[in-house]
Amino acid sequence: MHFLLASGNNPVSHVLDAPVRIGGQMPFNGLTLQVVTLFVGLIVFVAIGLYASRNIATGPESLGHRRFLSRGRIAQLIEVIALYLRDEMLTPVMGKKDAHKFTPFLLTLFFLILTLNLIGMVPMQDLQLITGTWIEDAQLAIVGGTATANIAVNAVLAFCVFMVIQVHGFRELGLKGWLEHLCGGHELIAGPKALLLVVPIIFMVEVLGLFIKPSALCIRLFANMFGGHTLLATLLMFGGMAWSGTNNLGITAGVTLLSGIFAVLITFMELFVAFLQAFVFMFLSAVFISLMSHHAEEGESHEHEGATPAVAH
Repeated sequence: MHFLLASGNNPVSHVLDAPVRIGGQMPFNGLTLQVVTLFVGLIVFVAIGLYASRNIATGPESLGHRRFLSRGRIAQLIEVIALYLRDEMLTPVMGKKDAHKFTPFLLTLFFLILTLNLIGMVPMQDLQLITGTWIEDAQLAIVGGTATANIAVNAVLAFCVFMVIQVHGFRELGLKGWLEHLCGGHELIAGPKALLLVVPIIFMVEVLGLFIKPSALCIRLFANMFGGHTLLATLLMFGGMAWSGTNNLGITAGVTLLSGIFAVLITFMELFVAFLQAFVFMFLSAVFISLMSHHAEEGESHEHEGATPAVAH
């Protein structure tokens, strides 16, 4: 019966952050479950990354031709995902030069967010159900929750993307080119004088866009992870609501079974969302970075197009 009443009356309590508790006490002031989960995710991410890199790297000569093959299912899976994202997703958007430069950063974002999302699907935050207590009164709550359902964690990731975008913009365009980019581009500024009237408007929109783009990454990831886990917790709450409302074991069992089936389906959808949101965060970051070198690449393509007829002649 404790399980049926596990979710209480507020499903959000299973998604919100909570302090670490040992023996019902908070041993470290300010230390929360999602902070611990974040560091656990970082350790898992680094450990799997080091393991995969060792098994993907070329082996000793004693292995013969097998030294060029990745060893282990996990390493092979990570290699396939990394190569697919680099060759089929990042290179077409960013170009070969920028894709080669930013692939390590972007893949780090993808696999880190994916690791945190997947760890968040493990209901560690509800281990205190063994004692029959709630999260607010848990005797033992050390780790749990989804770090990416914390907007502060996502804000740090988005800030890293913001800094990479701006540093790339300064290095690629220079200060003058960066300012021209915010004003609509060199073509607009050097064009007809009447068009200069729209430059202040474009400048304001572009400056706002500098902050809106990373903010959108942060909020999108937060909303999807927070909303999905809230929906799952709501479904698991129906059994307890049916029992408290009817005290009928048959009705409660039926509602619990039905909500359990939908909860399983939502869990599979959450697994898909965990991969999707990690990909969306990485892909949009790549798009935003590529925008800062778009004009330069466009100029290069025009030069190549102009050179083609001369070669033909």
